[in-house]
Amino acid sequence: MSTTRGQVPTSMPMTLANKHRSSASNVARKYVATIETPHGLRKCFEARVERVGKKPLVGRFGGIPLRRNKKTVINDRRLAPVNTKRKELVTRLLAGRCESCGRVEVHHVAQLADLGRPGNRPPWADLMAARHRKTLVVCGTCHADIHGRKPVAALTE
Repeated sequence: MSTTRGQVPTSMPMTLANKHRSSASNVARKYVATIETPHGLRKCFEARVERVGKKPLVGRFGGIPLRRNKKTVINDRRLAPVNTKRKELVTRLLAGRCESCGRVEVHHVAQLADLGRPGNRPPWADLMAARHRKTLVVCGTCHADIHGRKPVAALTE
């Protein structure tokens, strides 16, 4: 395979040649190896790093027989259940009740700083600030009271 200027190499020798600034034939000559497989000899690319007192490091590309094994037994394992923790807001919404009185809506502020200073804010804002959350799951009546600036009963956790 050859490439023209500007194209990405599409084969292993060309990729390595591009990396080492060499030709594909030089790379193929340097890294080609023949290995023994259960189905006979196979050609592959092999990079080997010899080490003193240790086994050599060997990296291979290819050399895998692509034959179908009709006697293979498929042994599917049962996957362990994944423990996916839900986000706190999702858990609070799925509870299906107002954190104040029982029914569900969500009050949201853009920033916790928008709640004001302690002592100058209503109980629902104190609850949001205490939890360090920009959302509060409330019922429709409580939500209307929050936006209508009407006095609301003290919220408890």
